[in-house]
Amino acid sequence: MFEQYHIEISSEARQSQMLNAILALITGLLTLIYPNFLYLIAGTYLVFLGIIFIAFKVSPTLSALPIVAGLLIFIFPELIPITFAGFLGLFGLLLLFAFQFAVIGVITLVIALLVIMNPDSVAYLVATFLLLYAISDFIRYYRKHQGQS
Repeated sequence: MFEQYHIEISSEARQSQMLNAILALITGLLTLIYPNFLYLIAGTYLVFLGIIFIAFKVSPTLSALPIVAGLLIFIFPELIPITFAGFLGLFGLLLLFAFQFAVIGVITLVIALLVIMNPDSVAYLVATFLLLYAISDFIRYYRKHQGQS
């Protein structure tokens, strides 16, 4: 018996992409303005990112990754460089291989290495990642939006 499946990309994917971009932009700006509150800002960002993943029915494993990293940052704020570098490393590999966003994946991996090599400037490196990620999401969203109009 032959069964045919049709996958339709709805507006939920675009809404999720726009929410991710807005969340990353706001978090990046807050990190630049208040670098001393990095553990609160980064932890909150990661937990909300996981909640957005859950709301838009992303894989449970992928949804749990930012939530666990965010909770680790809340519980152990001194582990921000290691925790965020680990998250960036896994996220960079995911972007590079699974989603095929080669440029932003490589940049994310480089930022993860820089966080490990220079943990004193973790706030500015996290802000750089978040702002680059937000800008790339906005560009992808508007390119898709231009193509559909």
